Amino acid sequence: MKEALFYEKAADGKVRCGLCRFRCLIDNGRRGICSVRENRGGTLYSLVYGLAVAEQVDPVEKKPLFHFQPASTTFSIATVGCNFRCRHCQNYSISQLAAEKHRVEGVNLPPEKVVAKAVASGCSSVSYTYTEPTIFFEYAFDTAVLAQRAGLKNIFVTNGYITPEALAHISPFLDGANVDLKGFSEKFYREVVHASLAEVLATILDYKRHGIWIELTTLLIPGWNDDEEELTALARFIVDQVGPETPWHVTRYYPTYKLADRSPTPGESLLRAREIGLAAGLQYVYVGNLPGLEGENTFCPGCGTLLIHRSGYRIIANHIWQGSCPNCRHPIPGVGLQ
Repeated sequence: MKEALFYEKAADGKVRCGLCRFRCLIDNGRRGICSVRENRGGTLYSLVYGLAVAEQVDPVEKKPLFHFQPASTTFSIATVGCNFRCRHCQNYSISQLAAEKHRVEGVNLPPEKVVAKAVASGCSSVSYTYTEPTIFFEYAFDTAVLAQRAGLKNIFVTNGYITPEALAHISPFLDGANVDLKGFSEKFYREVVHASLAEVLATILDYKRHGIWIELTTLLIPGWNDDEEELTALARFIVDQVGPETPWHVTRYYPTYKLADRSPTPGESLLRAREIGLAAGLQYVYVGNLPGLEGENTFCPGCGTLLIHRSGYRIIANHIWQGSCPNCRHPIPGVGLQ
């Protein structure tokens, strides 16, 4: 265990957690909504510090990040726990383990060992992913500090519910993030995710203000968040509030967990969402979870030249030259683009 950051003592032995936007008020002997932060005698502890339930070397494109050190690998870690209760969670066996089975599991993998393994594996970055990095913040923060010293980048793959104060604390060490923008209605967030859309939108803007490179992902679920009017509003939010250069990944849903009554997302729905995003003014809209479908590649928004040719997570060719299009010299935004 490790004493948690971002909490205040309250009356009657309770504590107020300030790590995520739920800001749980936790009774003595109880845990927050994430199920991995526990109040013991008026002190809040993280129960997952240094306990990795998953570790793997991934292509950075799997996060997905398409404008962040293309073709590089990233050392990916996670602990159990999550502050969301998504009915369609693809990693529910680890994200909901503490909440549903009251178990905290993992192997001892302290921050210095994470960084050593990342370096030895030839990775360019460390990703905090698979579950929700916010809930293992102390572990992620200490690792990120060491990773930066070792010349590695740091990436959050996140649901976008971190508090402004926690994000400000880690922002000097955080280089990129893929934020799940799971839908664009409070109804969807309330009934499927058990959270608030407004809080996620505010968090996305916080990331932008801190200068952290962000890409957004929407898993398109038939009948839930694929309404064309809703997708148009979502795309316009990105264009108007985040920036037209922000990559938007529209990915295919597969039936799983508590939302297994829906069919996989049709390819035509993904392509239609891409069309909506481009029509709204987004410069980079990508289609994911369905290899071979149009929408995997990066094109220059200035002249239309094919810049990065992809097949799934594999880059076949990268023509970006010094961060710009070799044909018209239009700058291509991102991190580590060559």
